[in-house]
Amino acid sequence: MGATAVFFDLDDTLLWDERSVEESFRATCDTAAAKTGIDSEALEAAVRREARALYETYDTYAFTAMIGINPFEALWGQFTVGKQPEFRRMSEIAPGYQKESWLRGLRSLGVENELLAQQLADQFGAERRSRPHVYEETFQVLDELKGRYKLLLLTNGCPGLQQEKLDGVPELSPYFDEIVISGSFGKGKPDPSIFEHALSRLNLSPEDAVMVGDKLSTDIIGGLSAGLKTVWINRNSRSKHSNIEPDYEIKNLSELHAILDNI
Repeated sequence: MGATAVFFDLDDTLLWDERSVEESFRATCDTAAAKTGIDSEALEAAVRREARALYETYDTYAFTAMIGINPFEALWGQFTVGKQPEFRRMSEIAPGYQKESWLRGLRSLGVENELLAQQLADQFGAERRSRPHVYEETFQVLDELKGRYKLLLLTNGCPGLQQEKLDGVPELSPYFDEIVISGSFGKGKPDPSIFEHALSRLNLSPEDAVMVGDKLSTDIIGGLSAGLKTVWINRNSRSKHSNIEPDYEIKNLSELHAILDNI
């Protein structure tokens, strides 16, 4: 018997999160450029660099790495939802982190302006919330799979932040029989336990499910470790950065049908 369920990653698999982040940076940095005359692209590079470095200094970093929360999500997240005490700590850290990342980015380009840094931090959050992008084929593929397979959404991240992303595209959640968020479970992909938990939610065995995702280091290696078939969605023809070998590789979700028919 072939697969009876498909597990989907969320960010950059169904939702085009990378585009949302890029557009939010561009709009915010353009504001800074208009106010100060600095180069917009240089500011974006600086803020990305400073945000990554600062993010790793906090005592929550090991937890965020395990759950799968990246520095740019923390640039707009509020972290007011989640049972773990680390989320309370992150909610305390986030406002200062968001301002400081922009302040350091500006400073690296010769601009010292705390008020502007706060304005840019606020704008970035507003821009990101206003830009929920979905890949062109997402809903068509889900329409074709719904009813033929059990569908489960398996996403890393803070439960409040991931829910906010889903609320931005309200048509998406109803497609799924179950939604599993790492911040609610307590561990993130690639830990096999979250895949095992997802299987248990649908009363499935590993051979019943296929994991579809864009990240070799989380979706694919985690799915393989848990015994699932894996499909790597590689839209931009990225080269493999490791020895992780997915069972299948596709460039568009529409290619999934042929794979499922052959499993």
